[in-house]
Amino acid sequence: MRGKGIHYDTGTFPNGDTSRPVFDTDVVARDVRVIAEDLHCTAIRITGGDPDRIEVTARHAAAVGLEVWFSPFPCEMTDEQMLPYFADCAERAERLRRDGADVVLVTGCELSLFARGYLPGDIFNDRIPILAGPDREAALRPIPAKVNAFLGDVVRTVRPLFGGLVSYASCPLDGVDWSPFDIVGLDAFRGLRNAATYRDDLRKEFAHDKPVAVMEVGCCTFGGAGDYGGAGWYVAMEPDGVTPKPDLVRDESEQVRYLDDLMPVFEEEGVDSVFWFSFAGYGTPHRLSGPDPDLASYGIVKILDETSDYPSDARTYPDTPWEPKEAFHALAHHYQALRNQEGSGRQ
Repeated sequence: MRGKGIHYDTGTFPNGDTSRPVFDTDVVARDVRVIAEDLHCTAIRITGGDPDRIEVTARHAAAVGLEVWFSPFPCEMTDEQMLPYFADCAERAERLRRDGADVVLVTGCELSLFARGYLPGDIFNDRIPILAGPDREAALRPIPAKVNAFLGDVVRTVRPLFGGLVSYASCPLDGVDWSPFDIVGLDAFRGLRNAATYRDDLRKEFAHDKPVAVMEVGCCTFGGAGDYGGAGWYVAMEPDGVTPKPDLVRDESEQVRYLDDLMPVFEEEGVDSVFWFSFAGYGTPHRLSGPDPDLASYGIVKILDETSDYPSDARTYPDTPWEPKEAFHALAHHYQALRNQEGSGRQ
C-alpha cells in the first residue's frame, strides 16, 4: 500500500450548514504534524468547500512531508457553478505542486448526492430520503450519464491547469467511467448490505488498469455501527440531525474491529492508497454527560465539548481540542507496521 492516509475535513457545507464551524490554522498545523508523526501517515486527503481552507491545510501538510490529495468538496452547487470552482482549485493545486509538494487533484465527491441536478431536491436532506423511497429506481437511472458528462467537462477543464494526477471520489450511484482519470477513487464503506460481495466488488475496480484508491472508509462510534457503514450517521441521529438516538451504546472498539477487518483486504488486493474516514467529526463533539453526538462521528479522534471536564494531566495532547479514540492507535499501529515492512524490504 503506497499511500497510508487519513481524510481531513476543513469544512463542508451540505444543506448550507458547516461541518467545521471553527477553523484555526494553528490547530490545523498541529493536527497535520500529529498525522504525519504519530499516526504514521504518508498521505492526507484534504476536503472542504472553501478553497482557501484547503490550500492553507495543504501547505501545512506538504511542509511535514505528506502527499496531498487536494479534494474540493462542493455541496448544493449546480454544474455551472462547479466548473469554475474546480478550475480555481486546480490552479491552487498546481501552485502547490510547483512549490515541490506531491499533489493529487480530486475533482469532487459523490456528486449524485451532494450536488444539485442529479437527484430531486435542492438540499442534501431532501435528496437522501429518495434513496429509500418508491421512486428510487426512476431517480437513479439517469444519474451515471449525467455524472459522466459533467466529469468529462471537469477533467477537460482542469488538465491544462494542473500537471499532476487527477481522480474523483465516487459512490456506487455515480457509475463513473474512469477513462478520463488517472486514479480510480472509491468511497468504499462496508455494511451488511454489501458485506458478502465487498472484496469481489473492490477487485472488479482493478479491471480499469489504473491505481485504485479508497477515498473514504470507516464507521461510527456506537455498537453495531459497522453494519451500516456509510449510513451510520443517518441511523444514529434523530430527525433533527443533531441529537443522537437514546438507545445507542458508545463503543470505540467498533471502529477498531471495522478497521482490523478491512485493512488486510486493502493490502491483499493491492489498493494503492487508503484514506481512513475520518480524522475528526468537528460538528459532533464528545460529551461526558447527556446525549453524546460523537456516537455519530466517524472520527478517530473525539472533539472535546467546551463544557467537558477533561483534566489537563489526563490529556494525551493537551494543546489540541481533541483526544484520540481507540481507532487512532489501531490505525497508527497498522500504518507503522506497513512502513516498517517497506523499510525492511528496501534493505
